[in-house]
Amino acid sequence: MPVADAPPPLPAVAPDDSTGDASASTRAVNSPGLFAGIAAVAAVLLVGMLLGSTLLLYAAVMGAGVVLLNRFLTAAWSAGVTGRRLELPQELEVGERATVAIEVHNHSRLPIPWLLVEDLLPRSALLPPVSLRLEGSRLRLLLLWPGERKVVNYQLICDRRGYYQIGPTVLETGDLMGLQRRYRVGAEPHFLLVAPKIVPLEGYDVASRRPIGEIRMSWQLFDDPTRLQGVRPWRPGDPLRQVHWAATARTGELHSKIYEPSSMAGATLVLDMHRDTNPDAQEPVRTDLAVTLAASLAHALYQMNQPFGLASNGRDAADRIRTSGWMTDYRTRQAAQSQLAMREEDDRLRPQIHPASRGPQHFQELRRALARLERTDGLTLAQLLVECEPRLSRSTTLIVVLQQCDEATAGVLCRLVGRGWAVTAVINTFEHFDYAQTAGPLIGGGVRTLHLRDFDSLPEICRQGVLR
Repeated sequence: MPVADAPPPLPAVAPDDSTGDASASTRAVNSPGLFAGIAAVAAVLLVGMLLGSTLLLYAAVMGAGVVLLNRFLTAAWSAGVTGRRLELPQELEVGERATVAIEVHNHSRLPIPWLLVEDLLPRSALLPPVSLRLEGSRLRLLLLWPGERKVVNYQLICDRRGYYQIGPTVLETGDLMGLQRRYRVGAEPHFLLVAPKIVPLEGYDVASRRPIGEIRMSWQLFDDPTRLQGVRPWRPGDPLRQVHWAATARTGELHSKIYEPSSMAGATLVLDMHRDTNPDAQEPVRTDLAVTLAASLAHALYQMNQPFGLASNGRDAADRIRTSGWMTDYRTRQAAQSQLAMREEDDRLRPQIHPASRGPQHFQELRRALARLERTDGLTLAQLLVECEPRLSRSTTLIVVLQQCDEATAGVLCRLVGRGWAVTAVINTFEHFDYAQTAGPLIGGGVRTLHLRDFDSLPEICRQGVLR
């Protein structure tokens, strides 16, 4: 089971108490026209009093009445409208689509002449390469009669894995003269998890149940009863099932079986997500490719009932949202959009570790963690391996997925091989020259290397290890 480093898939944070309830919070925005109107009314009233003009006094009173009426109507319209997000899936896969629907209800006795409804989406998800494609409009201008309900809907097509904040919905209304506007949160945000794609992998030796070929252990954990090495005279303490009865009958003395040390079963996937070794020029293609490989390997191991785990220096998007939350204190429409948007930074730096285990629940939790994984500038890969080595399972293969390998990382990986670990490095780069340059020091230190060029070569990544 994973440790507490992996947060639940949908952590929601309540707004700060000083801002009130998010579903009922309203902010009035006094536009420059309102102050100009009040100043004009005061000036006309003063001139009328000085000149003794009844007409000017009447105009000033009427102007003040219009300003007060507009203020009352704007407050009533804003307080009389609510929004509710209709049911939306919490998890999708790459390529799937979902319908986002927001029901807007005018429960007051007054008609609302105009209401601007906008459902916010993360800016990073809409910029090329697009993560969430839209069909329809998430911005609508509505006219609502008393008691009327209208639904604003649009389609979301998931093109990339990730963890996205859908919403909240911002409702904007105001008076007909443009003197005052009010904003409020109509529907709270929904957090959508898009799981990475699972690619069937070729080259798994299912008969021997070993991932990426067989690996002989230099450090014996336990005997493998399926791999008989020889026989020896029986010793006190040998279990009865270890007795070689054929040799005993032939020699007249008890003999015990000798087994080879068990080979590696399963894998611990180590993903490097540091910004320095995952440059922006290759993003988001390379990190998505690494995550897809990790998810596909975990799925293959799950189907073979082998243990699998995960360790990464990346950040968890759900953890970032849970700690920073979303705010409701805004004064302008631009402030509402920026403050209610998904947070892009996280200052919590800690590795994500899911110890090796089996079963469908463990696979789903690990797949969700991979979907939420993002680059960070926290621990380097070398620091991650040094810190996490005591918590990793020595009975599994370490499959390290990386783009670049500096001297510190190469040194740590070679030292792990020297201490008896079985290490395979998957170098995630397109150019053969870059692969050769990165793989050279690792091969010299006894680390097996594989080349992951693109998505087309991903299904054959395990076959490279078997053919060797």
